[in-house]
Amino acid sequence: MAIDSAPRSRGPKAKRVDPEVILDAAQKIFARDGLKGGSIRPIAVEAGCDPALIYYHFQSKEGLFQALLDRSIGPVVADLLALNSPKDSRSVAERLWMVTRIYNSHLAGNAGMRGLVRGEILVGAEGIQESIAQRILPALGAIGSLIGLGIERGEIRGDTPPLFATFFLARLELEILDLMPVLGPRIAGIPADLAVPMAERAWFRLFWRGIATRPDEELPFLNQDLETGP
Repeated sequence: MAIDSAPRSRGPKAKRVDPEVILDAAQKIFARDGLKGGSIRPIAVEAGCDPALIYYHFQSKEGLFQALLDRSIGPVVADLLALNSPKDSRSVAERLWMVTRIYNSHLAGNAGMRGLVRGEILVGAEGIQESIAQRILPALGAIGSLIGLGIERGEIRGDTPPLFATFFLARLELEILDLMPVLGPRIAGIPADLAVPMAERAWFRLFWRGIATRPDEELPFLNQDLETGP
C-alpha cells in the first residue's frame, strides 16, 4: 500500500504585525469603545493579525493600555525632565513656557489618546487609574521642580504652591488643545489653526502674572516663538 509522503498543509501562516501597528489599532478601538468596552478581538481585526499575537506581545488588554501610556507619556516626561538640567541657562519663565511647547509637540495631534486617558482617570478601574498616575507623576514632578527653582531664584513668589501651580499650567494646556480648535472658530471667530497658539500665549501670560515676583516684565520669548510656530 502506497504511503502519501506529501507534506500536509497546516493552513496559512499567521500574519506578522509590528507591535506599533497593534498599539495604533488598540488606541483606535479604546478611543471609540473605552477600555472597558474594548476587547482584544476587534483590536486584532483592526490590526490585521491573530489575537494570539496581541497576547504574545502585551499579555492582556490592560498591558496594551499600559504600553499606550508609555508610548504617549514617556517622551513628554523625558523632555520635561531635561528642562531641569543645570546646564539650561534660560529663565524659569521661559522654561515653563517650554512646558506648554512639549505638551503641544507630543499631544496636540493625538486627541484620541488625550480623551481616552481623561475618561479612564474619571471612571476607569482603580488599577488603571493607578497606572496613569504612576506615569503622570514624573511629569508633574518635573514641572514642580521648575516652580521650586523659580521660587529659589526669586522669579516666582514665595507663597506660590508648587503643586497647584503645576496643575494649573499642565491642565489648562490640555484644555486648550482639546477645546480651542472647536470653540475658537465658533465662539470668537478665530481660525482653527490660530486658536490654539493664541490661547496658549494668552493663558501663559495670565499664568505667569499670577505667580511672578515681577508680573509686568516682558516675555520676549513668546514673540520669538511666533516665528517658529506654536
